[in-house]
Amino acid sequence: MDYPIGRVRRKAVIMVGMATSSVDLTRMPRGGPDASCLDRLLDRFDDRGEVDPDAVLRMLGWTGGVFGSTRQFAEIVLAEVAEVADPRILELGGDDELSRTLRDWHPTVRLTTADVDSVAEFADGQFDLAVLVLGLHHLSPERAARVLAEGARVADKLLVIDLPRPPAPLHLLRLATLLPLAPVLAPVHDGLVSSVRAYSPSALRALAGHAGVDVELRGGLLGPQIVVATRR
Repeated sequence: MDYPIGRVRRKAVIMVGMATSSVDLTRMPRGGPDASCLDRLLDRFDDRGEVDPDAVLRMLGWTGGVFGSTRQFAEIVLAEVAEVADPRILELGGDDELSRTLRDWHPTVRLTTADVDSVAEFADGQFDLAVLVLGLHHLSPERAARVLAEGARVADKLLVIDLPRPPAPLHLLRLATLLPLAPVLAPVHDGLVSSVRAYSPSALRALAGHAGVDVELRGGLLGPQIVVATRR
């Protein structure tokens, strides 16, 4: 197979085993149960206002091709099934560009797309890999925990690629820098709100505890947050 996975980096690997499930997800901030006061205040910046979703999707598709994020995500996905000859992959949410790239790079991949709320329709272990790209931060903590549990149930492992949540001071600086552009550029506004909604590693561990799954966390400030969830 000739897909370019050599550049995939595995940074800051954190193995999480028996994570606690005592956290009340209905009250948990996106920064996690141990979030600082500043991090909790950032959660209040969560009003999308008037945004044209079609314009956002068009821009995200364009930036994915221009800046290489689609290729980067495809590399990460295929690296997870590098030892499987004809991998069965469940793509949650569906991204046309990512699906096309996966099929181009791995013609024998068996790709199924489904909505995140329809995972329960699939059998245990039906797929080699389930994938959710840039979608977890759109889900409430309760729904996110269900997706982790169901994704790890129907596949040997669930791969989540999402936005990283930087430390609160850096996060605040980023928001202040981009905020002037938000009223005139819909994708910037959407990106700011999505950044605030992103889950921290602490929050992801709490979600895993409620889901009853083990998670491996990878990623850095300059790259995506990667979560690999498996059944216990």
